[in-house]
Amino acid sequence: MSRPSSWHRTALDRIPGGRDGRRMLVVSIVDKTGTGLWAGCTALYFTYVSGLSLAQVGLLMTVSGGVGIAGAPLAGLLADRFPLVRVIVATQLMRGAALLALLTTDHFLLLTFYSALGALPDRAGSVLIKLYAARQAGADRVRYQAIQRTTVNIGWSLGGIGAAAALAGGSDRAYTYLLIGNVLSYLAIAVLTLRCAEPPAPTGTTAPAGTTAPAPDAPRPKSAGPWRDRTFLGYTATDAALFLDDTILQVAVPLWIVHATDAPVGLVPLLLVLNTVLVVLFQVPLARFGATTRAARRLLVPLSGLFVAGTLALAASAAGGPALATAALVVAVVALTFAEIVHATSSWELSVALAPADAQGAYLGAHGLAQSTQRFAGPLLVTGVMTAGPLAWPVLGLALVGAAAAQHRLIRDRVENPAQSSLSVAKVTVSEH
Repeated sequence: MSRPSSWHRTALDRIPGGRDGRRMLVVSIVDKTGTGLWAGCTALYFTYVSGLSLAQVGLLMTVSGGVGIAGAPLAGLLADRFPLVRVIVATQLMRGAALLALLTTDHFLLLTFYSALGALPDRAGSVLIKLYAARQAGADRVRYQAIQRTTVNIGWSLGGIGAAAALAGGSDRAYTYLLIGNVLSYLAIAVLTLRCAEPPAPTGTTAPAGTTAPAPDAPRPKSAGPWRDRTFLGYTATDAALFLDDTILQVAVPLWIVHATDAPVGLVPLLLVLNTVLVVLFQVPLARFGATTRAARRLLVPLSGLFVAGTLALAASAAGGPALATAALVVAVVALTFAEIVHATSSWELSVALAPADAQGAYLGAHGLAQSTQRFAGPLLVTGVMTAGPLAWPVLGLALVGAAAAQHRLIRDRVENPAQSSLSVAKVTVSEH
């Protein structure tokens, strides 16, 4: 009887960050389960419950998405000035309050205001969790983030299944129940987060993982902040382009299947499931290839190849015939999913490794603009590519290769010669439990 218990403790001990790190993983899975309940039916709620027109729903979501871009840098600044756990709890409660406010009105302007208000802490969440991982898991931050991302995908899947079950009855009241379910998940994770200890604050500086640290007595210039750091801003801009894999998979592939290929429409949910399953299976095992800063930079090379393979397969899917289209789309989704996995691993390490100790939150908040901007502008870009025809996909693939090459060159000196740069990883002590 003792063997299962012993194995269970051993498996838990492999998770970086100690007991509080494991609690934050529970927070992530509960959070995304609740979000999965609501995310897929948000537009339908505004249509069937609030009675908004299609144009109003589109404008509401565009405005809230644009406002949400500011959430990441604001969260980073707050995290440098206040206890991180309290900032995370505040964002969770703000998300719940803004969502609950939607139930109080059907007025378009108020609904837009509440949605925009909720988008700010929603976009801040990933930055704060990354910062928590950097401080709590220390040198194992890449593995911790990989595990965290796996739990996120599991949570999304559970929430999506729950939403599908709730909507099966066809009642408009189900949308309200799903909204309330998401609000309750925010309350639950706020309580769970309060049980987590404050992670150690960054003190001093060390070199990026896998490199030699500067001498302890070496002068450490105070950071001027990310907005005056041209190299970091360039890194963030190129990373925004590399995050396009998400929009291609979630937005472009479903629309491409319907409007440009002979593949059956029923392939859409199957490909989304394939994407989720691959992330769950391979995100953690592949994280070891980006466990050091130099290794994370080297991942930009295979990432380029995956983008080329995925975009070429998308172009081939329009060549004709359901069999060819289906096979090419499967290849495209597999290639782009592995691009998603590889880029996530590289981006986690590099964004933290390029951040100085005295402004870690501000830098990660600035980097959060990469994903927020891509989510806002990405759909417009990929739909433009689609209208240009199949050959536009390889052109986009080459553009992404160019972005990866530019990033690879841009950060070379900071990765290879950290002692010559004022930017370095904050030294973090990992809690032992």
